Amino acid sequence: MTNLHKLPEVTFKTRVRDESVGGPNPFRWQDRTSSELFANKRIVLFALPGAFTPTCSSTHLPRYDELYAEFKANGVDEVYCLSVNDAFVMFQWGKHLGNKNIKLIPDGNGDFTRQMGMLVRKDNIGFGMRTWRYALVANNMEIEKMFVEPGYEDNHGADPFEVSDADTVLAFLKGNEAPGKKPPRNAFEG
Repeated sequence: MTNLHKLPEVTFKTRVRDESVGGPNPFRWQDRTSSELFANKRIVLFALPGAFTPTCSSTHLPRYDELYAEFKANGVDEVYCLSVNDAFVMFQWGKHLGNKNIKLIPDGNGDFTRQMGMLVRKDNIGFGMRTWRYALVANNMEIEKMFVEPGYEDNHGADPFEVSDADTVLAFLKGNEAPGKKPPRNAFEG
């Protein structure tokens, strides 16, 4: 697990809409660096094991999206969701959930996650290498606070979701104790 004080500098492989590409898939590759995304901003970043997975889809991302205006009102410039998934999967997942505000970051190679010290094996459930679930607040790439789920280890038998939720991070930003997570909003369980 990480003892970093600064976010690592990596290049993310993203896709952006570009009408000049034409056809049914008008997107082009665009490299984005950590500095481009995080420098000179106060950001919240939360990382989760996978797009389209139960807890990530029913609660984790939707609640951050729901509370986005409150994050902005409490001095946050951007809220990012990171997963060790590719750009196509992250785009379709956000579209499927109706995500309106959270910027989705594909860490397909796990480079950022590895340098954060948060890359774990999830072979026990067929995921391969993924990020451990966590959240952080950073200002100009300097980490202010990390919220790392308990039990960090390879092939952990459970998927803890106790401290990286939107309500806990927002409570920290407000200087309050965490009120506890809201229950899942739809039929997903996890």
